[in-house]
Amino acid sequence: MEIPYLNNLQPGPLQSGLIVVVAAVLAILLAMIVHRIGIVLLRRLVRNRPFTTNATHIAFRASQVCVVLFAVRLVLTAAPDDTPGLRSLSYVSTVALIVALTWCVMKCIESISTTITQLNPYDVADNLKARRILTQTRVLTRSAYFIVGLLGLAFVLLTLPGARQFGASLLASAGVAGLVAGIAARPVLGNFIAGLQIAFSQPIRIDDVLIVDGQWGRVEEITGTFVVVRIWDERRMIVPLQWFIENPFENWTHTSSTILGTVFLWLDFNVPVAALRTEFERLCKAAPQWDGRVCGLQVTDSNERAMQIRMLVSAQNSGSAFDLRCAIRESMIAFIAEHHPEALPRLRSSLDLVAPASSTPADAEAQDKIIDGAPMQR
Repeated sequence: MEIPYLNNLQPGPLQSGLIVVVAAVLAILLAMIVHRIGIVLLRRLVRNRPFTTNATHIAFRASQVCVVLFAVRLVLTAAPDDTPGLRSLSYVSTVALIVALTWCVMKCIESISTTITQLNPYDVADNLKARRILTQTRVLTRSAYFIVGLLGLAFVLLTLPGARQFGASLLASAGVAGLVAGIAARPVLGNFIAGLQIAFSQPIRIDDVLIVDGQWGRVEEITGTFVVVRIWDERRMIVPLQWFIENPFENWTHTSSTILGTVFLWLDFNVPVAALRTEFERLCKAAPQWDGRVCGLQVTDSNERAMQIRMLVSAQNSGSAFDLRCAIRESMIAFIAEHHPEALPRLRSSLDLVAPASSTPADAEAQDKIIDGAPMQR
C-alpha cells in the first residue's frame, strides 16, 4: 500500500543537487577552519624544528587545497545517485584531488630543499661542504619533482576510463622506463641519469670555478637538464649535464679554493736576481690577497736573448690570485724600470767594419776608434 504524502517527501533530483551544493559549501568552510587550527597547533609544537616549520609555511596553500578537495570528495561520495552531474563531478574532484596531492608533495620537497639550504650557507670563506650539500640537494630536488609529477600524471590517467590502460602501463614502468620512447627521448633520459651522477659523484658543485671550453667561469645553477656557468664578463654559458660526464674539464675548486698563481718576466742576463727576490718577497707580504703559503722567485728558462723569471704566489681563491698576479706584475716592472733599467730585455748586435784596401794606416786607426766607441744597440 503506497502512502502519497510520503512519496511527496522524497527529494527530487533538483532538491538533491541543492542539498549537495549546500553540504559541499559547509564542508569547505569546515575543512578550512580545521586546516587553519591544525597548522597553528603544528607550528607551536614544532617551533624549533626548521624542517617542519618551513613545511607549514611553504606547503600551507597546497595542503589547504588538499583538505578542501578531500572534504568535497566525501560529500560527493555520500550524495544520492540521482544527483545531477554526480558522475562528472566525481571525476573532476578525483582528478583535482590527485593534482593537489602532487602539488602538496612537491611543496614538501621544496621545503626540505629550502631548509637544507638555510642550514648550509655557502656564502662563507670555507664553503666546500656547504657547496657539496647544496649541489646534491638541488639536483635531487629536481629529480624528485620529475618523479612525483610523472606519478601524479599516471594516477590521473588511471582515473579516466579511456586512458586507464595507458596510465597503468606508465605506472608499471616505474615512471622512468616509460620515457624511453625512441631516439627523441634519449637526451632527456641521459640528462636525468647524468644529474643523478653529478649529485652523488659531484664532479661539479654550486659556485665551483671551472674552465669549460676555454672559458673561465663559476657554476651559477644546476638544473635537471643543464648547468649555467657564469663567465667572468657576466655572460652565461649553458652546458648540458651529460657534457660534464662525457668530456674533460678543469675544476679549480674541487677539493679546495686555494690556488697558486704565476707571473713570468723576460729580463736581461745582468739583472740582479737577489735584489728582485727581495723586492718580490716584500710585495707579497704587503699584498692583502696573499695567503702566506707560497712566495718564490726562480729563473726557469733562458734563450739567446734573455732569461725567464717566474714568480710563484698563492691565494685563497682564483679571484684573489688573479688580482695578486696583476699587482705583482705591475710593481715588479715599475721596480725594474726605476732601479735596474739595464735589466730590461734588449737586442744585441755587432757591426764589423773592414777598412778599404786603398786607405792609409791613419784612416784604419780612425775607423777602429769609431768601432770601439760605437754604442751597443738595444
